[in-house]
Amino acid sequence: MRVLMFGWEFPPHIAGGLGTACYGIVKGLAYNGVETIFVMPSASGDEDQSVARIINASDVPVDVRQDLTADFLDKVKFVHIGSNMVPYCDPDSFSDLVEEERKRQEKDFRILYGQKYKFSGKYGSNLMEEVARYAMVGGTIAVHHKDEFDVIHAHDWLTYYAGIAAKQLTGKPLVIHVHATSFDRGSADNIDTRVYEIERNGMLAADRVITVSDLTRNIVISKYGIDPAKVVTVHNAVDFSGRDDIVVERGVKDKVVTFLGRITFQKGPEYFIEAAAKVLKRTTGVRFVMAGSGDMMNRAILHVARLGISDRFHFTGFLRGADVQKMFALSDVYVMPSVSEPFGISPLEAMRTGVPSVISKQSGAAEVLRYAFKVDFWDVDAMADKIYGLLMYPSLAKFAAREGFDEVNTLKWNNAAAKIKKVYESVVNK
Repeated sequence: MRVLMFGWEFPPHIAGGLGTACYGIVKGLAYNGVETIFVMPSASGDEDQSVARIINASDVPVDVRQDLTADFLDKVKFVHIGSNMVPYCDPDSFSDLVEEERKRQEKDFRILYGQKYKFSGKYGSNLMEEVARYAMVGGTIAVHHKDEFDVIHAHDWLTYYAGIAAKQLTGKPLVIHVHATSFDRGSADNIDTRVYEIERNGMLAADRVITVSDLTRNIVISKYGIDPAKVVTVHNAVDFSGRDDIVVERGVKDKVVTFLGRITFQKGPEYFIEAAAKVLKRTTGVRFVMAGSGDMMNRAILHVARLGISDRFHFTGFLRGADVQKMFALSDVYVMPSVSEPFGISPLEAMRTGVPSVISKQSGAAEVLRYAFKVDFWDVDAMADKIYGLLMYPSLAKFAAREGFDEVNTLKWNNAAAKIKKVYESVVNK
């Protein structure tokens, strides 16, 4: 079995859990005898090519072997409306705007044809433009490597149009992987409708949809109207290979409670801060660490200051690689208070390091972790009680650490990848 896979990031250069998951999946597929061509917008050259053949989209000139630009754009079936679009216009004006945009696309494509587009591979202000360009380059790559893969696999909304282009131009089956939805990144009444449409188009075009949890599967079915028969859950896992017992020296004798993730609404940082304040009213021998960055970081800092716990609270900024493992090694308790978490790999990584974890019931990880302590994200009193208990009762902490380690040791990417391989076989054989 051979797969053409579209991703957005790949270790060692990652911005979040998506790159980590892609790497685990690719390694697991290699273990299960699946060859992967992994396409990413901007490769650095130091990615692990022992498990996949990496193609840097920035090195590929657009050449889809189509006689007409319009024909290609019609096959890809997307219209990229720029972010500078006027917010209010009547239906006739909107139709004119769409037609102007279509003509501009054709003009831009002719200019781009035969040339390379340098992707940033980031999540900046020109993200929608990069998503559209990635679809064009993805189509080119699929055509040129048509005889080298059996199935197409696209991760998250950033790559869905590339996956659709590859399917339309080669006729190969498409599997899309939903790691998060618009309803996880924002409230139900405040989603990015452009992203929602890309997500829904990807799901409708796909032969199979893989979700990282039953929680996400239910969202895909109920919010996007996707046929339940083609939506399958494959839970994420954790990588145990190369695990070393990291020895770190603490600068303080206090216990350490850690939040590690993006400091955004979805991750529930304010609930972690509220719980920290409640714990600190009961004991002083503990410090709280918020490791990460995001659009709520300044707000979180002010929140900590208003509660008067700044001397017990630390902000590290974004951590990656070995620094993440060091942070877990320094921690006595890990907390993931996410408001909405499709899965959440970080508690698996914490428990892999022997750190007992408190996670929100509103997470996919809660479906597979028996020995993580679960609370509703909004119940800061229960969250504080769980944290306090793990800090104050050593036997409870040792039990949670031991059982948690054994539990996540069974959640391997090799097993998850075996399920993904079966999904591939179902669409290829069909």
